[in-house]
Amino acid sequence: MPTRITTLIHPSTTHILRLALLSSMMMAGPMLGLANGSQALHAHAAPARLVRLVREDTRQFIDVNAATAAGYNPFLGCVSGPDHGAMGVHYINLALYGDGEIDASRPEALIYEPSGNQMRLVGVEYIVDAQTWLNNHNNIPPVLEGQVFQLVSSPNRYNLPAFFELHVWAWRDNPKGAFVDWNNQVTCEGQ
Repeated sequence: MPTRITTLIHPSTTHILRLALLSSMMMAGPMLGLANGSQALHAHAAPARLVRLVREDTRQFIDVNAATAAGYNPFLGCVSGPDHGAMGVHYINLALYGDGEIDASRPEALIYEPSGNQMRLVGVEYIVDAQTWLNNHNNIPPVLEGQVFQLVSSPNRYNLPAFFELHVWAWRDNPKGAFVDWNNQVTCEGQ
């Protein structure tokens, strides 16, 4: 006759094992979701609040002629990345740049991508002179809707004094993120 082996497990040990199993299943669920469906979830995510605000506030500048009528003028040429991507042509409003403040509804620069003889609005850039900002804000860098600005030191390729900047790709998707400087979906080749 076969011998039956019975293992006695203390009830509290059983409870701990169940909790460990449940915890493992809870952690594996989201990880499997990331492996199987993260792209679908990410593709349908709502844009950040700042992206939505920029779209609302710059819709009037889809036509580059409206931008120039409002005091935005091209600065330098089309800016392409050092090894990939581009920004496009910056139309700067010098009065906004010179005020030393940041206002989400009034970006200092509108960014357009050249396409033949047309310009397509792709994003904005908030820009403020670093020394002016730091002097007026207790040496704290600017933050807009939770996004911390980057410092561009001097000398730089634009021949400007040090400045803080934040790009917002509100009108052109950026696979690297809505606030990353260089956008692989923008090109200067359409000039």
